[in-house]
Amino acid sequence: MQLELLLLTLASCSFVESKRRNVLLIIADDAGFETEVYNNSVVHTPHLRSLAERSLVFSNAFASVSSCSPSRSTILSGLPQHQNGMYGLHHDIHHFNSFDQVKSLPLLLSQTNIHTGIIGKKHVGPRAVYPFDFAYTEETNSILQVGRNITHIKLLVRKFFQTQKEEAFERSRKEDEDIETGRDEERPFFLYVAFHDVHRCGHSQPQYGAFCEKFGNGEMGMGTIPDWKPEYYTPEQVKVPPFVPNTPASRADLAAQYTTVSRLDQGIGLVLQELREAGYENNTLVIYSSDNGIPFPNGRTNLYRSGTAEPMLVSSPEHRERWGDTTQAYVSLLDITPTILDWFSVPYPSYTLPGTPTTPVHLTGRSLLPALISEPVDWNTVYASQSLHEVTMFYPIRAIHQGTFHLLHNQHYRMPFPVDEDLYVSPTFQDLLNRTRLSEPTHWFKSLDQYYNRERWELFDSRVDPLETRNLASDPAYRIVLESLRQSLQKWQGETGDPWVCGPDYVLESKLEPHCRPLYNGL
Repeated sequence: MQLELLLLTLASCSFVESKRRNVLLIIADDAGFETEVYNNSVVHTPHLRSLAERSLVFSNAFASVSSCSPSRSTILSGLPQHQNGMYGLHHDIHHFNSFDQVKSLPLLLSQTNIHTGIIGKKHVGPRAVYPFDFAYTEETNSILQVGRNITHIKLLVRKFFQTQKEEAFERSRKEDEDIETGRDEERPFFLYVAFHDVHRCGHSQPQYGAFCEKFGNGEMGMGTIPDWKPEYYTPEQVKVPPFVPNTPASRADLAAQYTTVSRLDQGIGLVLQELREAGYENNTLVIYSSDNGIPFPNGRTNLYRSGTAEPMLVSSPEHRERWGDTTQAYVSLLDITPTILDWFSVPYPSYTLPGTPTTPVHLTGRSLLPALISEPVDWNTVYASQSLHEVTMFYPIRAIHQGTFHLLHNQHYRMPFPVDEDLYVSPTFQDLLNRTRLSEPTHWFKSLDQYYNRERWELFDSRVDPLETRNLASDPAYRIVLESLRQSLQKWQGETGDPWVCGPDYVLESKLEPHCRPLYNGL
């Protein structure tokens, strides 16, 4: 009889355990496709490869903005940067923040009794909009320690899980229940681990190398990260992305980047090991991606494919049908919030924001969970919106990917495209500047003049032009495609309350009809 009761209790616990749901969101910093998952066999990423075997791999995932703080705000709110108010970087002189009224993902989850935690790079604000119960970020800690020291990150993840269990034990004790049932009283959790690898650090901590690849490597003055086994690569080994100049300087730059990619991978392995050892692997949705393109010319801060295409892995213990598969569906980082809300069955509230004061906000992204079951047939469109990066870099761009076509609207096309200080001081860009100044071959697919000076409308067909070098916007054969994409883009801008919806040749007057009033400025 006692044995039967024991088996019944275990079965009951197993059932409860199987129904509990958690989320682990892992976001890398400026990471691209330099992993074994995406066919780069040079850089060693066994832990990401292992995660991919338990995941659906997305080959057409895109950031909705190619800038750090704005992108992180879209990940944590589900709203494009022009809608949530995070137009540029959050820190220091840039000082951009989301609107106070934004209902962010951590805010909504905490209001439904889900334990929220963040470890690493936050880079968004204000705190009241993006609150976390458990927080170890650059706001109160060294970003090198919470974002790159993978041993410290491992221990913080362990501490978060310990708080889970301690809280459940305390609740169980207060309710005078049996100690052994404590785990069943745990709240669901959302843990956001935001690595600072593989961001450049040549402008902020140059002593650690261009990508902080020397930080913690055990050499004199570099400190030690106990769990990190540094892996080094030679310039001759690297696979140069087609949009990056193929020069000795850029190859050395990429080799340094590869070392930090390997550190990121080892860190992810440690985080996932903590998840397993804490007993959460079989009830936790794991999502891996990055915030924007890699910090090379034509990459980050650009809305070209090379600046917005992102790695994405989604691993669900409840959806094993497509583990190890690759999907061609077009998805966006705007889809992360609706996916996590769907996983927890948390509804999105009705409220308004300054851009649409009379219309309730709605998420334009979608839950990715259906894609984990079967291949979507009509997921072929994503949007992007860039306003600034650094406060001096005002260059609003709006873009739409639809199937193989990609349309960009460069509103300030009469200005040269701006360059951020992080990229400017990089070995790759300095080499590109010097080669251009000396009229030497740049070994790049475009000239620096072409990079700076862009047409107002750029239309590309990725089937025949993957590098996006041939602008089809003025080709009469693509007039219908151009107009259709323009209308779709403008409709999305209107739905999301984009203040730049009328620019640059009209002014937005929200109280007049039509809202876009002509400026007659010759554009």
